[in-house]
Amino acid sequence: MRESEGRLRPPSIRDVAERAGVSYQTVSRVLNAHPNLRAETIDRVQVAIQDLGYRPNRAARALVTSRNHTIGVLLSARALYGPFSSFITIVDAARERGYTVTTTPNASDDPEDIVAGLDALLAHGVEGIVAIAPQDRAREAVRQSGASVPVLTLQGGPDESGDFGFDQREGARLAVRHLLALGHRRIVHLPGPSGWAEAEERQRGYESIMREHALRPIVAAEGNWTSDSGTAIGRRILAHDAPTAVFAANDETAIGVLAAAHDLGLAVPADLSVVGFDDVPYARHLRPALTTVRQDFGELGRRAIRLLIDEIEGTERALPPRRVLPRLIVRESTAKVTIGERPARSA
Repeated sequence: MRESEGRLRPPSIRDVAERAGVSYQTVSRVLNAHPNLRAETIDRVQVAIQDLGYRPNRAARALVTSRNHTIGVLLSARALYGPFSSFITIVDAARERGYTVTTTPNASDDPEDIVAGLDALLAHGVEGIVAIAPQDRAREAVRQSGASVPVLTLQGGPDESGDFGFDQREGARLAVRHLLALGHRRIVHLPGPSGWAEAEERQRGYESIMREHALRPIVAAEGNWTSDSGTAIGRRILAHDAPTAVFAANDETAIGVLAAAHDLGLAVPADLSVVGFDDVPYARHLRPALTTVRQDFGELGRRAIRLLIDEIEGTERALPPRRVLPRLIVRESTAKVTIGERPARSA
């Protein structure tokens, strides 16, 4: 801070120019990575910036460069663990690249509200948008919005996102393969809601590995990602289908299954093994601690920002992105089969 007219003020571009012994136009060229500058000049300006603690005025820079280094994030109407975790990393990763983030939460997942959210972000002059849009209709609305800036959709199946997101199908296969290795053969899947790429990919992974082992897939009624639906559907499936193991579409659903098992007098994992998906922070604190499939949401957020900013700045990627592979986290909710087929119980 420098003193001017009896009060403290932050250092200006002219202060930097004076310290570096150059014109303020030269400082502006350094800040905006202008070509044809001598390395010695760039070094002197950068040292002056560091010495003074100068922070560029982004609004002023935007007037000169027609850029404001701002990325928009369109948030899902549902407060789910995965998307929110990715959002936190997106903010940090954008800041590291010199960008700020502005957000707009959807009023709902209806296409009209999604387009309205995109319009609100564009009105702020964002240079690119990350759409945390997990539903099919939400992603379709993003694709058809005609946004004039690069838009990257965070969720989607492999046909939509190429090699970008998580390999949801392989994550499901990891979960079921673990149960098969423990001797389970009657494994039920509690799916997520239809129209969500993650739910559909996890169900496909479950079904594919069951068929590979000549086992009949048993898919329960679709849930809505909540523990309440996991409890209600779990009670029905445990009473009538008598599985020895359950693979739930996410951890919240798995927690509901744990409650349903307790209500029916089933011990986990002695009578029933349960596997979730996501590895929410409290999964390890449950009793029994939940075996689950961990997704690195931080890595997904970092990749999103890297891909988006590279597109904004016209940077050619050296290598194509690879899908993020989930990890199986084995805890106390799964164990070897100690009985054959459990008889069905009355609800």
